[in-house]
Amino acid sequence: MLLAAGGGRRLGGRPKALLEHRGRPLVEHAVRVLREGGCGPVHVVLGAAADDVRKRANLSGCVQADNPRWEEGMGTSLRAGLASLAASGADAALVLLVDQPGIGPAAVARVRAAGSSPAGLVAASYDGKRGHPVLFGADRWADIAATAVGDRGARSYLKAHERDITLVECSDIAEAYDIDTVEDLFHLE
Repeated sequence: MLLAAGGGRRLGGRPKALLEHRGRPLVEHAVRVLREGGCGPVHVVLGAAADDVRKRANLSGCVQADNPRWEEGMGTSLRAGLASLAASGADAALVLLVDQPGIGPAAVARVRAAGSSPAGLVAASYDGKRGHPVLFGADRWADIAATAVGDRGARSYLKAHERDITLVECSDIAEAYDIDTVEDLFHLE
């Protein structure tokens, strides 16, 4: 699942999904990463400028989930994505954020391989610190959705279940920086 609904508030209102990366919208890069990492079908949660994203980005073959409440934060996008996945009968969700282009297919594949079961709870780690992507088994979705509020997404759920998380070190194959501010845009060059 790709969370790509944010409006880029700290980027002056530039939706992150539409930031250009290697000549194409960042959302396309993230979809490719998920596919090449072994995920499919890819569910993409859209919100800010969703119509523009659909016009400018090639999302063919993706399941598109709209989040009309995207302004309330990542929690609403996570809930929309989990609802979309639940309707598809998937048994696990690997969650990637659109604003982390330093995470590639190798990290996705490594996290996916560590436990894509209905009870799975796996997260990439970078020098021992938990990051993305994160894998949630379907048995956990209802509880995750119940705690996903504001910009915290699944953070409170993950904190409460820290001992259950299988951490998969990915610092040797990925960089976990975010594109949050204008100063971060150099990562896209």
